[in-house]
Amino acid sequence: MSNAMRRRSLVPRAGACAAAALLALGVAACGGDDESSSSSGGSSGEKPGKVAVLLPDSKSSPRWENVDRPLLKKAFDAAGVPVEIQNAEGDKSTQQQQAEQAITNGAKVLLLVNLDSGSGAAIAANAKSRNVKVIDYDRLTLDGDSDYYVSFDNEKVGKLQGEGIAKCLEGESKPAVAVLNGSPTDNNATLFKNGYDSVIDPKFKSGEWTEVADQSVPDWDNQKALTIFEQMLQKSNNKIDGVVAANDGLGNAAISALKQRKLDQIPVTGQDATLQGLQNIVAGDQCMTVYKAIGKEADAAAKLATALAKGETPSAPDNINNGKKDVPSVFLDPVAVTKDNMKDYLGEVDFPKQEEICAGKLATDCEKLGL
Repeated sequence: MSNAMRRRSLVPRAGACAAAALLALGVAACGGDDESSSSSGGSSGEKPGKVAVLLPDSKSSPRWENVDRPLLKKAFDAAGVPVEIQNAEGDKSTQQQQAEQAITNGAKVLLLVNLDSGSGAAIAANAKSRNVKVIDYDRLTLDGDSDYYVSFDNEKVGKLQGEGIAKCLEGESKPAVAVLNGSPTDNNATLFKNGYDSVIDPKFKSGEWTEVADQSVPDWDNQKALTIFEQMLQKSNNKIDGVVAANDGLGNAAISALKQRKLDQIPVTGQDATLQGLQNIVAGDQCMTVYKAIGKEADAAAKLATALAKGETPSAPDNINNGKKDVPSVFLDPVAVTKDNMKDYLGEVDFPKQEEICAGKLATDCEKLGL
């Protein structure tokens, strides 16, 4: 990815503070389901147009259906904005058809989580030709024509993962480390890798660590990740001491492969603070995850979409160059979660509940951790 694509006008922390200010002026709630047509308008009194949310799949992460969908639905309901939410289930053609149908049905704004930049750019170009606004949600569309972008500081996400694995491997003598990257078609996966490579590459180059393998997982497919990691174990004669996994699903695939071979627990990273990832941390199978406050992301996106649906031109505190143009953006701060600080986030609206994390045989482990 070129430096031009990564340029931003403000540093991430400043963006997060400005984003908080933006949120304070906008939608106050989050949560919900599929379609609404609430009649209450915004502060301008103008009846907003329809918004279409285009989610990517259910497979790469449970967040899209379990967290983003209800939070976005509730945010738009609270703003009095009619919304339809659809999921392409990993099919680019389906997502393009859903976008076209949404525009035909009167959508004035598309909130898009692209499946790759090529198909995302095609959706944005079609929307622009029909005078429909597009917000890239969570994933930036490279070389596209989207109007806004809402996400987290994704290089920081990766850096937190790199720092996490480094901390968990402290004291190990020349540990052998494997890397499971996200989908090569997802720009976020590139940014995550930029972040953790900034921490782990110097260790590989100095000889402090040994790199076993570094491989991307097509479509964030957890089953493919399992196969890839099994091959890594086979080629290394099971000599892997730590795994940089780009999200909780890939991390769990590595953990499953280790358990199938009856190998000892080793540090494994993750991302998304999923129920499965947090349970793996409690059980000692996973070293850390990265919590991204999706409620805040959904609220920021809903505020921008609501303004656009009313024909307004909202401002955004950041911007990023997508390779074609500077895109006004809102960036939020991610945080690392380990067994030591998990309890600090248990009350968050988009964080799994204590009773879910500590269900069944994990109750005793949770008690030891003070959860």
